[in-house]
Amino acid sequence: MGDAELIAAVRRGDADAVRALLEEGADPDALDADGLPVLCTAVAAYDDPVAEALMDGGADPDRPLPDGTTPLLRAVDLGSPAIFSTVLGREPRLRLPEAARERLLTLARTWYETGAAEELRRRTGATGPAETVRVQDDEYHHVEQVTLGGLTVRAGHGALLTSLEWAFRVLPPVEELVARGLKYPDEDHVDWSSAKWILSQRRSKETWLAVTAFRHHPDPAHRRFVLDFLRIRSLAGASDRHSYDKEESELFAAWAAEETDVDVLAKVLDVFGGYEHPGMESVGLGYLGHPDPRVRSEVPYLLGTYDSPLTPTGRTALLGLVRDPSPEVRGSVATALGTWHDLTPEVSAALLALVRDPHAGVRGAAATALAASPDRTPAATEALAVLLDDEELLIRLEAVHGLAERNDPRCVEGLARIGPLDPAFDDDHRRSAVWRYEWRMREKASADAEQ
Repeated sequence: MGDAELIAAVRRGDADAVRALLEEGADPDALDADGLPVLCTAVAAYDDPVAEALMDGGADPDRPLPDGTTPLLRAVDLGSPAIFSTVLGREPRLRLPEAARERLLTLARTWYETGAAEELRRRTGATGPAETVRVQDDEYHHVEQVTLGGLTVRAGHGALLTSLEWAFRVLPPVEELVARGLKYPDEDHVDWSSAKWILSQRRSKETWLAVTAFRHHPDPAHRRFVLDFLRIRSLAGASDRHSYDKEESELFAAWAAEETDVDVLAKVLDVFGGYEHPGMESVGLGYLGHPDPRVRSEVPYLLGTYDSPLTPTGRTALLGLVRDPSPEVRGSVATALGTWHDLTPEVSAALLALVRDPHAGVRGAAATALAASPDRTPAATEALAVLLDDEELLIRLEAVHGLAERNDPRCVEGLARIGPLDPAFDDDHRRSAVWRYEWRMREKASADAEQ
C-alpha cells in the first residue's frame, strides 16, 4: 500500500508526501507502471524536489534498467543540471567504477559537442526545425529546452559535462572551460554558472592566472566572466593558502583605469569595492563625473571602507553626489552615508534630505540607513515619523524600525497601521524591533514600580 501511495505522490509531484511515505517505510526504488523506478519518473518530469526526496530516502541512481541505462544516465540524457546534480549523489568518484564514469562523461560530451537538436534528430530521425524555448532550470539559472521528434531535452549538457569532470577530477584546460561557459554569454545560463563555479573550486595559482588573463580579451563577455569568477571566489571564501586578495586588489586597481566598456567598468568598480587598496579613493574620485549613472553609483562605495572611513576629500565628494540627477546614484549615496555616518552636521543633513527624496528607491535606501544610524537627534526621529505615512510598505517598516530603536512609542501605532503582514515577515528584524521596544518598556515599568 505504501509503495502505491509513493508512486502516486511522485506522479503528482508532492515532495512532502514522498518524504513522509519514505519515512513510513515505502521503498525508494518502487517500480512505476512502466517497470522503471520512481526516481526515473521524477527525472523525466524534471521534478527536482521529488528527485531530491527520493535520493535522501535512499533511491539508487546507479540501478541497472532494462534498456541498459541507469537513472543517472537518463538524467544526463535529459540535460537538466538541476536534476542531474540531485541524482549524481554523494561521492560519485568513489562510488562508480572507471567504466561507468567514462560512460557518463562520453554521453555528456556527445550531447554537448553534437548539440541537443542534432542529437535528437539523430536519435529520432525527425526532420525540420526543433522547437526551442528558454526555461528556468533552478531558482537562479535558465537553459534552452529543445523538442524534436516527440522527445524533449534540456540543452544543459555543457554544464553537466563540466560538473562531471570536476566530480571525477578530470581537469580540462582553463581555456576550454571558459569557452564552454561563454557558449551562451549570459550570467544566468547554466553553462556560464557551472564553468564559473568549477573554475572557482580549482584553487591553484595556475588556474587563477589563466582565468584572470581573459580580462584583456577584446570581447566584453570574456571580461564579465572574469569578474563573475573573482566575485564567486570571494563569496565562497577562499582559504588563506589559496587567497589572492593582494593580487586581486592590484588587478582591480589597474583594471578600473583601463576598462572601456561601461557595463564592465561598473561591475569592476562594484567588485573592487569589496577589497582593500590604498588607491581606492583615488579611483572613485576619478569617476565622480562619469556620464553613466551605473558607474557613478559605484563611486560612493570606493570613498571609504569599514577599516578606513571617509577622508575629508571623500566626504566632500560623497556629499556632492547627494544632488546627482540619477536616483540610482542618490540611492548609493544614502547607503554609503549610513555606512560611514560620523554624525557630522553635513552628513546628518544630507541623509535627512535623501529621506525626503521624491524617488521611492532613494527614500528606501535613506530610511534604511537612518533607521540603523547612531543619529538620535529630534530631527532624525521626526524624519522617521513622517515616513510612517509613506506609500511604500518597506519604507514604513524602516520607519517603524528606526522609531523602535529610538524608544519612540509611535513605532507601535505605526506597525498597527501597516496591518497584517505576509508570513515572510514573521522573523523580520524591523517587526521584531517593535516587540523588543515593548519588552524594554515593560521591564522599565516593572523596575520603576519596584522603586
